[in-house]
Amino acid sequence: MAYNSANLTRLGGASNGDLWLYSSADAIGTVNTSGYFNDAANMLSVRDVIIVCDTNTPTTNFVNVLSNTGTVVDVSDGTAIAETDGD
Repeated sequence: MAYNSANLTRLGGASNGDLWLYSSADAIGTVNTSGYFNDAANMLSVRDVIIVCDTNTPTTNFVNVLSNTGTVVDVSDGTAIAETDGD
C-alpha cells in the first residue's frame, strides 16, 4: 500500500518536535522506507516522533524523522512496543 494522509494525526507537540499517530495496514518495513512519508513533508520535522500502528499484523512501533529535505522524508527503522502479556 501507500501513505494515506487521512491516517496521520498530530497528537501534540512543542517547539522541539511533534508526536504523531499513523495507522495503516502497511508493515513497519514498508513504512520506514525512505520516501514513504514524502506527501507529509510539509508537516513533519526532523526529530518528530510517529507512533506507527500496523492494523494488519497488530504491531506498534515508534519511529522518528531522521531527515526531511522538503520533498524527501526518511524515518528511523522503528522501535517495537511489546504487545505481549506474560501474566
